[in-house]
Amino acid sequence: MKLSLLILCLFTVISAFAQNLMEERIWRVSPRKKSIFLDSGVFHKNSDVKSSNIVGLRNSAVSGRGYERIVVDFNTPAIPKLYGHITTNKKLSIDFFDTAVVAAQPQLKDSKFIKSVDFINVDTKTITMEMTLKGKTSFDIFYLENPGRLVIDVR
Repeated sequence: MKLSLLILCLFTVISAFAQNLMEERIWRVSPRKKSIFLDSGVFHKNSDVKSSNIVGLRNSAVSGRGYERIVVDFNTPAIPKLYGHITTNKKLSIDFFDTAVVAAQPQLKDSKFIKSVDFINVDTKTITMEMTLKGKTSFDIFYLENPGRLVIDVR
């Protein structure tokens, strides 16, 4: 009796912290810039790319634009399948499927909005890129092809 009550309480606590996709805005990453900046939600991109590597991570900021551009470079003509989540606790997480990171993990230099970038091996075929943010931000996310690049505009 006590064990079943404990298990019931455990599942209740776990579900309280679970991501509720019914309340999240979900959008598909497009191949063009939309200039619609979002500060929360879930995004995804399906892809037929079976194996790719992240070969670079770079950023640039032009004061007149009002945002910083972060680019994730891949060694394939298209970007891999991805799933991302913008959280309200100052994090942007992106899962790249069938993807690996080159030996040296790329880092950003002098970013105005990003505190740190971590690459986490979920398993042998999935990499999570987790960006810790310096403050409240919003994002416009799109991709480019030949070569594959994921572009993240942050303001």
